[in-house]
Amino acid sequence: MKPRVLGMILAGGQGSRLAPLTQKRSKPAVPFGSKYRIIDFAINNFMNSGMFSIYVLTQYKAQSLTEHIQRGWRFGTFLSDYFITLVPAQMYRLEELGPVWYRGTADAVYQNMHLIDNYDADYVAIFSGDHIYKMNVEHMLQTHIDSRADITIAAYPMPQSQAHQFGVMHVDERWKVTDFLEKPKNPPSIPGQEGVSLTSMGNYIFSRKALDELLETSMSGGEEGFDFGSDVIPRALSDGYNVMAYDFHRNPIPGQAGPNLYWRDVGTLDAYFEANMDLVTVNPEFDIYNPEWPLRTSSEFSPPAKFVHESDGRKGQAFNSIMAGGTIISGGTVRDSVLGRNVRLHSYSVVESCVLFDDVEVGRHARLNRVIVDKNVVIPPGTVIGLNKEDDLARGFTVTDSGVVVVSKGYTF
Repeated sequence: MKPRVLGMILAGGQGSRLAPLTQKRSKPAVPFGSKYRIIDFAINNFMNSGMFSIYVLTQYKAQSLTEHIQRGWRFGTFLSDYFITLVPAQMYRLEELGPVWYRGTADAVYQNMHLIDNYDADYVAIFSGDHIYKMNVEHMLQTHIDSRADITIAAYPMPQSQAHQFGVMHVDERWKVTDFLEKPKNPPSIPGQEGVSLTSMGNYIFSRKALDELLETSMSGGEEGFDFGSDVIPRALSDGYNVMAYDFHRNPIPGQAGPNLYWRDVGTLDAYFEANMDLVTVNPEFDIYNPEWPLRTSSEFSPPAKFVHESDGRKGQAFNSIMAGGTIISGGTVRDSVLGRNVRLHSYSVVESCVLFDDVEVGRHARLNRVIVDKNVVIPPGTVIGLNKEDDLARGFTVTDSGVVVVSKGYTF
């Protein structure tokens, strides 16, 4: 019999380092790549892998994410095992503490063990909802089964200088995990690969029995035991469970030649900006145009994008850019940029290396360079953003270390 696999996406992230983009929405709900939201990539990974039983666990400022899932991710009602269901935090009651929200990643799953019981899952795939990547989860599951693992952790080699932000693993020649360090100050390198550490992607496959046992043991620890990386994985190793690492670079994507190399944790504004810019290069590292690995999102019934005016000095034009439906480039110029739905660029405006969310309007002769503009912002004619840091800070914009300027949602000039 085909094993019963339940997907659980952890989508409650606050995303404080992405502020102000997360001022009114959770990190997984942040728009990305013109028409998507960050959560879409985790959902597509499950669906393209033939896994259609998915719970999305939410907590922080979830209204935007809730509306996106309800509007765009639905199955019919005839097949009970085909669902994408939102699971908000519901103030779980503990005798000693009273009602509590999710206290960590493991606690979020523990508080919803009844869903796993009701589904009668053989395996539970617990994935993060706030990264940009493609992953054939079916291949990881088969590797988990073949190795007789209790837990399999998706692993990604990363420069040692960045690895302190993640869980770091030691593995033997069979990729069996021998040690796991959560966000170490001085992450160890992979033996024989100086300057590179093997990090956890925050994606796990658990065999059902191991998940039940480990969560019951961890949650009985009082003030500790609430996170997979900090608590559950180290406990599993100390208790002798078979914990395996899965080499993400071996993950096969249909229609994609070569190894699967692209994974981005868009946890900071600079990382988020650069991941968007990755989409507009001539040969992008992350290909969103693979018909064998479709990237779905909520349907918006907007008209096609439009370019108008063709006269000297006044041409609607775009170069090395992507844009969603309803956008009109009216005599303006766009270069190396990502534009959302229903964006308006008026005559003689110039937008270069920018990310514009839905319903942004750029006035005549305005000029934007390396700017992220959140939804529903009207930029007045002649405005210049991204070329003078002092002016940008004086307006109250956020400016990152690399010089990316962020205009918050609904900002009024």
